[in-house]
Amino acid sequence: MRREKLPLTHSPDHTRFMSWVGKSAAEIAEAVRQGKATAPSVVEEHLQVIAERDGRIGAFRRVRAERALAEARTVQEREDLAGLPLAGVPVAIKDNVAVRGEAARNGSAATPSAAATEDHPVVARLRAAGAVVVGITNVPELSLAGFCDSVYSVTRNPWDPRRTPGGSSGGSAAAVAAGMVPLAHGTDGLGSLRIPAACCGIVSIKPGQKVVPPPEQDWYGMSENGPLATTVTDLALALAVMAGDMSLAPPAGNGTGSPGHLEFSGDVGDRPGGLVPSGPTGLRIAVAATPLPSGFTVDPEFQRAAVEAAHTLGGVGHTVVEHDARLPGWLGSAAIATWLACALRDVRGLDPRRLERRTRSLARAGRLLARIGMTGSTGRDRWRAHAADHWFGDADVLVTPTLADVPPPAERWGRRGLLKNMRVNVTYAPATAAWNMAGWPAMSVPYGWHSTGMPIGVQLVAPPGGESRLLALALQLEAAHPWLRHAPLG
Repeated sequence: MRREKLPLTHSPDHTRFMSWVGKSAAEIAEAVRQGKATAPSVVEEHLQVIAERDGRIGAFRRVRAERALAEARTVQEREDLAGLPLAGVPVAIKDNVAVRGEAARNGSAATPSAAATEDHPVVARLRAAGAVVVGITNVPELSLAGFCDSVYSVTRNPWDPRRTPGGSSGGSAAAVAAGMVPLAHGTDGLGSLRIPAACCGIVSIKPGQKVVPPPEQDWYGMSENGPLATTVTDLALALAVMAGDMSLAPPAGNGTGSPGHLEFSGDVGDRPGGLVPSGPTGLRIAVAATPLPSGFTVDPEFQRAAVEAAHTLGGVGHTVVEHDARLPGWLGSAAIATWLACALRDVRGLDPRRLERRTRSLARAGRLLARIGMTGSTGRDRWRAHAADHWFGDADVLVTPTLADVPPPAERWGRRGLLKNMRVNVTYAPATAAWNMAGWPAMSVPYGWHSTGMPIGVQLVAPPGGESRLLALALQLEAAHPWLRHAPLG
């Protein structure tokens, strides 16, 4: 991992004696706006923690120490500091979108090394809101896998370094779960935000189409930019900034507000639950413990978590019904064909000699399927046009397990071939792709612990336009069933 040297500062500012590491983004921004902390001191603290912890985790491809501190000083001097929603908040950006002055390598030695001259619109919005980009996070090559290994690093799960943090936004999820940043950016083409969020015990949301500017590689309109965080409040705030729509953010103070309105009740601490939601009641919540096509299995502990999460929502005033239908088999086939078609599309123009074995084999399989007209497009179009709505039924929100099995080992999967990678990806993380293909919003929320000691994530899905509804329900789960916000790194 490339690092800039962290310069020493000798500030007499009394705020430096209070640690902001581990605080939520909302707390940090409020402190910086009110002058209780300074953006440079907050950023420097987080850079020091990255230097201490990332050697064990491998979340970052590049740490921008000197540049981040310079940018933090610029934030501190802004005339509009008191109105910045993310004032001084350190954020990490996934290595597949443009960050001005940095190369977007997308986990590959084959991609161009030239620095971007402009920020992607999502990065620009984060910076305009006062956030400071402290680093670029690791991804699997071309973000094509549900792991997080590449020529740059094998990223490890903070809860168990022997396991993967998931992918492809695994570096971002690991950085948040390890307390190195309170917020991170990721992208989700077939589950790449929700999978690592579930693996790492944090929250993430994939917005529906046209809510947030998409990544350049949009995977046939399926891929979306989104945030990862440790609290639903932070998640909603970051989504609102990325979307350029602050109505998605939870309003502070008293009043009625929109769904998911919050009243702040002090320090969040390391276990959320200090936020009291006055969100909606009377929604129809469908729970599908085993929603996958026939032939797929879901760990019984994950099934139980989804059912319990749904009944927790029932306990705060919603109606819970069972959804027994399995997703159609043709949808699973279309998802796999789409994955391979995306690999074929993404390797165009890249030197195959510099690509990893996994990437070459995925693209080769995509090429063979394309020759016989199997690109997944027919299934994608059918699902998005009407089949998703028909299968979903009359529910307002669907609850499912996010994963089907615990995270696999953190290894160099990129050096392995097609069959091993496909088998493990499809076995442990098959439950997310359907909602990319539909273009519907979906999120992952921590809910309990597996007998292996790993966190469990439950997936919430809503029809188009349901982002606020999902966030409101996630707040109710957070209040009723708090989770540990950070892995206890020694």
